Amino acid sequence: MASTVGLDQRALELVFGEGADRVCRDIPDEACEEQPRNLSIHLLSLTATKTGDGLVDPKLVLAWLLGALGGSATAIGLLVPIRESLSLLPQLFIGHRIRALPRRKWVWALACFVQGASVAAMGLSAMLLEARVAVWAIVVLVAVFAMGRSAASVSYKDVLGKTVSKSRRGTVTGTATSISAAAVLAFGAGLASGMLEPSVTTIAIVLFVAGGLWFAAGAVFSRVVESAGATEGGVDGVVAALANLRLLWREPQLGRFVVARSLLTVTAVAPPYLLLLASAEQRSIDSLGPFVVASSLATIVGGRIWGRLSDRSSRRVLLAAAAAGFVLFVLAAIGVAVFPDLVANSWIAAGLLFLVVLAYQGVRLGRSTHLVDMAPAEDRAVYTAVSNTTVGVVILLTGAFGALSAVIGLGGLFSVFALACGMAWWVTLGLNEVQEPAH
Repeated sequence: MASTVGLDQRALELVFGEGADRVCRDIPDEACEEQPRNLSIHLLSLTATKTGDGLVDPKLVLAWLLGALGGSATAIGLLVPIRESLSLLPQLFIGHRIRALPRRKWVWALACFVQGASVAAMGLSAMLLEARVAVWAIVVLVAVFAMGRSAASVSYKDVLGKTVSKSRRGTVTGTATSISAAAVLAFGAGLASGMLEPSVTTIAIVLFVAGGLWFAAGAVFSRVVESAGATEGGVDGVVAALANLRLLWREPQLGRFVVARSLLTVTAVAPPYLLLLASAEQRSIDSLGPFVVASSLATIVGGRIWGRLSDRSSRRVLLAAAAAGFVLFVLAAIGVAVFPDLVANSWIAAGLLFLVVLAYQGVRLGRSTHLVDMAPAEDRAVYTAVSNTTVGVVILLTGAFGALSAVIGLGGLFSVFALACGMAWWVTLGLNEVQEPAH
C-alpha cells in the first residue's frame, strides 16, 4: 500500500512538478486534500477520451470508413458538420440544467458511456450491416455521439474548476493531449507502414477499442472526489443568445468576428474532401495512414506555434490562417484541374492536409483567444453564446458541401473554400488588436 502511494506520488511529481499535492488555488479546502487523487483521475480520463477522439476522427477515420463502405460524398460531407454543430448547439439548451446539479461528474461519466456506446455501435454497423445501411447508421450514430460530447463539454469545465487547482489545469489537459497525440500518431504510423491493414475490419476493431476507452474514462471519472457546488445562476443559453443576436450589428467588432469565424469553418470541414481527393483516381485503401500521421503532426505542431502567437496578436493569427487556407485551397483546385495524378498521390495529398490542419489550428486557437480578449468581462458569456449559436448553425449548413461537390466537382469545391478564406482574410483586416502590447 505504501509503495503504491509512493509510486503515485512520484508519478504526480514527474508530471506536475514537486508539491503537486500542496498547491491549491481557487478550489475548496476539502478538494485540496483530494487533489493528488483527482489529478490522476483527470489525467487518466482525459487521456482516454482524447485518444478515443483521435481514433474515431470523423474528418479522417470515419470519412475513410464511409468511403470504403461505398458512401457518397454527401454522406461523408455530413460527418464533420454533424459532429461539430451537435457538439456545440445542444450546450445552449442543457447548460443551465446541468448547472442545477450540485455534482456534475455524473453528467460527464454518463456522457462518456453514451459516446462509447455510439462508437462501438459504429463498429458493429460496419461489420454486420449491409454497406449502404451501415453508412447512414454511422451518420446517425455520429449525431448521438456529438450530443453526448456536448453534455461532457458543459460539465467538464465545472468539475475541473472545483477539483484541480488553477495552476494545474493547463498541465492536466496539455499532458493528456500530448499522450493521446502520440498514441494516435502511432496508430497512423502503423497504418502507413503496413503493420496494420487498412480495412473495414481493422477500423471496426479500432472503433471497439475507442469505445472501450470512453467506457473506461467514464468509470474512472466517477471516482473523482467532487464537493457539491452552487446550483443557482444558470442562464438559458438559447434565450440569452436569441435575446442578444442584435449585438451582431450593434457591436461591429463582434459581428465582424462572427462573419470571419463562420467563413473559416471551411478549414474544419475540408479534410474529408482531401481524403476523397487522394482516392479519387486510384481508389486507394492506403491513404488513411499518411493522413492520420499528417493530421496528428499538424495538431501537435500547430498547438505550440499558434498558441504563443495568439497571445501576442490573435488578429494576426486569424489573418495568417485565412491567407494560408486561401493559398492551399487554390493549389488544391489547380492540382485537381491540371495535375490530377499528382494530387491523387496519398503522400502529396497528406502533405496538403498537414498544411490545412495547421491552418485550422490557427483558426481554432486564434478565434478562442480573440473572443475572450475582445469581450468585456461582464459580457463574455453573452458574446460566447451569440457566437456559438451563429457559428453552430453555419457549420450545420456546411453539410451541403457534400452534395455541392457532386455538382461542381472537388476542384470547384476547393475553389469555394478558397473564396471563403479570401473573404475571411478581408473581413479580419477590420478587426481591432485586442491583446495588450508587451512591456
